[in-house]
Parts: sequence; C-alpha cells; structure tokens
Amino acid sequence: MSELTQVLRHVLPVEDPNVLVGHVTGDDAAVYRLSDDRALVVTADFFTPIVDDPYDFGRIAATNALSDIYAMGARPLFVLNLVGFPRQLLSEGLLEEIMRGGSDVTRAVGIPTLGGHSIDDEEPKYGLVAVGEVDPRRMITNASARPGDALVLTKPIGSGVIATAIKKGEAPDDVIAAAVEVMATLNAEAAGVMTDAGVSAGTDVTGFGLLGHMRSLLRASRVAAEIDASAVPLLPGARALAEAGHIPGGSRRNLEDVSAEVRFADLLDEVSRILLADAQTSGGLLMAVPAGSVDTVVATLEGRTPAAAVIGRVVEGPPGTIAVF
Repeated sequence: MSELTQVLRHVLPVEDPNVLVGHVTGDDAAVYRLSDDRALVVTADFFTPIVDDPYDFGRIAATNALSDIYAMGARPLFVLNLVGFPRQLLSEGLLEEIMRGGSDVTRAVGIPTLGGHSIDDEEPKYGLVAVGEVDPRRMITNASARPGDALVLTKPIGSGVIATAIKKGEAPDDVIAAAVEVMATLNAEAAGVMTDAGVSAGTDVTGFGLLGHMRSLLRASRVAAEIDASAVPLLPGARALAEAGHIPGGSRRNLEDVSAEVRFADLLDEVSRILLADAQTSGGLLMAVPAGSVDTVVATLEGRTPAAAVIGRVVEGPPGTIAVF
C-alpha cells in the first residue's frame, strides 16, 4: 500500500448522488452535478519553485493547476490564487513576478482571477484553485478505457529530471528553455481535440509520473496496457541528465510504487525505467482513444500540442498492470 493510499483510506466515500467524481477513483478533479447538463469541476494545486525564473515559475504553476480541469473535458470558469511566501522578501518583487506569470496564463485564455489566499511561509509556494464546468454527458474520466484503445500522450516527459538538474545548476540553458516552453503550454488544445473526438477516458501526467497516472487510469477502468518505451517522447536533454544522475527522489519512489504492477522487458535499462516514472510538472494529457479514431486524433493534435505520440494500447488483463517493451 502506497503512503498516499494509506492516508486516503481514512477519507470516507461520499454518498451524495450529485457527486459524480470524488476521491475514490483518483481522478483529476472533483465533479459535482448541478443539473442534468451542468456540473462543477473543481481542483487545487500548488508547489515550490522548480525553475529559477519567478515569472516562468508562475506560468508553469498556473498551467499545471488548469490541467486538471482540461483533463476532465471541462471549461475553466475562474481561478483563485494560493500563495505561500516569506514576508521578508515581499519588497524584492519576486512574488509580483510569480503572480504576473500566473495571471498572464489565465488572462490569455480569458479566465478571471477572483481572489485567493496567502500565508507567510519560509519556502515559497504558488498555485491555483481552479473551477470549471462540464456537461456530465461529455465528461472525461479515468474510468472508461476499453481494450483496443490506443494510448496517446500530448507532451514529452522528463521535467522532473530537468528540474533536479536546475536545482544543482547543471542544466544547460537550451534544455531549461525547452522544458519551460512545454510546461507552460496549456492542455486546452489537447482537451478540445479529446472532447471533439468523443474520447471518454483520459488523465493528465503529473507528480506520479507516466506509469503512475497510467496505472490509475487502468485500475479505474479495470483493464491493463502494453507500452512501447521507445515511442514515449522525452524532453530534450532529459535522458543525458538522468544518465548523469540527476534523478529526483520522487521519481525513484514512483518507480518503486508501481513495481508490483509493471513488467519491464529485460533489455530496458534503468534510466529508461526511471524516466517512465519521472515525476512530472504540468505534463500532457494521456488519453485512451478508440482504435477507429486514433489516426484522426493524432493528425489533429500534430502542430497543436508539444507531442502527439501513440505510446501503447489498452488490453485485457489484471486491472492496473502494464507491460513495457
């Protein structure tokens, strides 16, 4: 049992029939029905800086928080800021830059910021409460993948490795720039393609890594998967930095956590395994696309999202298990 599972076992299931998605399935956001064709989608996310530039940190944090709304096929309505920041540094303009970055992301897609909450905190933190709306009949969850579906990923992975190298001052500038560009890219385009194509199963890839979030989707859908490791896109420089030892502790824990459910091909090296479990920030959408729609979905995503990679397929098997070759 993972540490998170041990904690969540004390949170009792909700019996309100209007709660369409709660914590039980480990989905991306909570969904509460208001009427037959309207439901609220609500999520909260914040974290400590993963890049040195405060403006970029704000952009990434806001993009990451909105991702949970988009992953449910919902339309964001408004956001609230969540801030932890040391009072003695307020005069230096760093928090102003962080919040400017976040506001530029939300303003660009017409999402108003209606307030928020801040605390005096020695370790800076920033993120959002994001509130959206969805028609329950078009809602996307992680519980409806079916055998035969293709698994499509819309962003390359490796941001955890790069963030670790940044903290040690050993990430090249071009690698940082490429990673920031991807992490600050909203999943709005990917979500639009997903909903227009009628895809019903998906999730975003964040702190539990590609394998961790895929396992959650497979468990909730009671299916298994086969993954081609060579088809999974990587951020530029991520492999080289992982080979140099810049591997976050969270990524190692992710790999250990999925070890009972994931079967790796013998020839797959340790770095490849770590990258598949690398803890992501503001990752892409992982969607289970019916076989008859996958070519159209991939063609539509190309040029609109950082990646449009078919990385594997859903198969029958023990729920949550993954074969990686």
